[in-house]
Amino acid sequence: QTRLGIWLSNKRLVQEHNSANLGFTVALNKLAHLTPAEYKSLLGFRMNKAQRHAVKSNAVAADSVDWRTKNVVNGVKDQGQCGSCWAFSTIQAQESQYAIVNKKLESLSEQNLVDCVTSCYGCNGGLMDAAFDYVIASQNGQFNTEADYPYTAVDGSCKYSAAKATSKVTGYVNVVEGDEADLATKVSTLGPAAIAIDASAWSFQLYSSGIYDESACSSYNLDHGVGCVGYGTEGSKNYWIVRNSWGTSWGEKGYIRMIK
Repeated sequence: QTRLGIWLSNKRLVQEHNSANLGFTVALNKLAHLTPAEYKSLLGFRMNKAQRHAVKSNAVAADSVDWRTKNVVNGVKDQGQCGSCWAFSTIQAQESQYAIVNKKLESLSEQNLVDCVTSCYGCNGGLMDAAFDYVIASQNGQFNTEADYPYTAVDGSCKYSAAKATSKVTGYVNVVEGDEADLATKVSTLGPAAIAIDASAWSFQLYSSGIYDESACSSYNLDHGVGCVGYGTEGSKNYWIVRNSWGTSWGEKGYIRMIK
C-alpha cells in the first residue's frame, strides 16, 4: 500500500466520520500516512497479567479537576517513531507529583528510562510500574533531567549519572484495575496518573477534537501508556483529560478528552 493510498483512504474515513456528527472529530494529522504496522509500533504498553496490589481510596473526588491549570504539568512531549509511550507516561506522572509536593516543576528524561530500564524493552515497549520499580531499586529513586539526558527516540546504552540526579520517587499508589471512580478520586486528591488505554482504533490515531467515544475501544486490551491530568463534564458527557506523547499537533494541543 502506497503512502498516498493510505492517506487517501484515511481522507475518506475522516470525511465520513466528521459528517456523521458523533461528538468528536478526526483529521488528517501527522500520523495519517502511517501503515498499520508503523502506527502499532507507537503503542508500546506491554500488559502484565500479574495483579498489582491496589487499595480503593476513601477520599471524596472533586466534581472536576484539571491539573494543567496549577503549574504542575509540563508541555506535551513527542515520543517520535519509538514505542516509548510507557516512559513518557512514567515521567509525566513523576514530574507532576514532584511538582505538587515540592513546588518545583522539572523536565525529566524519558531517554534515561528507554536506555536503562532492564525490565522494559526501550522503543519496543514497557510498563510504567516496571519503570518506577527500576528507578527506585537501581537509581535510588532519582532521575536525570531532559537537559542532561536528551531524548533521541532510539534505543541506546544506559548513560544515567547519579551525580546529576534530581527529583525523587519512593513508591507509588495503584488504582484499582478498571475502577473509574477510584481513578477519579486519586487524580483529584493525589495528582496526575500514569494510565494505560486502548489506542488501537483508527479514530484514536486521527483524533482531532471533542469527547472521544469509540465503540471499538476496549477496557481490557490496553496498548498505550499515557497520562491522566483530570476530568470534567461537557453538556451531559463526563470525560477524562488524557495527555498523549505525540506532540502538540495531535488532538487538542496534544491532549484527548475520553468518555468517562
